Amino acid sequence: MDEFIPYRLSVTSNLVSDTIARTYRSLFGLSIPEWRVVAVVAETGGMSQGAIGGRTRMDKVTVSRAAIALVERGLLAREGKPGDRRSHLLKLTAAGEELYRAIAPKALDLERRIFESFGMAELDGFVAMLRRIEAVTLALGEGTPREG
Repeated sequence: MDEFIPYRLSVTSNLVSDTIARTYRSLFGLSIPEWRVVAVVAETGGMSQGAIGGRTRMDKVTVSRAAIALVERGLLAREGKPGDRRSHLLKLTAAGEELYRAIAPKALDLERRIFESFGMAELDGFVAMLRRIEAVTLALGEGTPREG
């Protein structure tokens, strides 16, 4: 298994996520799904739960639980979407925006600490490869393999 690339990706991803989760939980009381929802909503200005799930690849239940927790904490608000009575737009409250402004620099610092031993060319290549893996995997899931 140690040489099986999907296994290596999973182990490494879990390790990075667990490290980040401990930081966010201890400093801000947020789970990884909650942080992802906050970040996506902050970066887009507002999104539906379905769109957040599609963008983050989190399942509906995980997004829903994170959104409920964030609404209960007063960090997120639900607004009706014009023309769609079943869907709501999630937006950050003032407290949510303040939290995002506090977390974002810490997230960037943690990213820097994890990847500081790599050169820019290595990181650029790594990100490009991740994007290609994502595209090919999505295409495989659709039944229409594409080259990256």
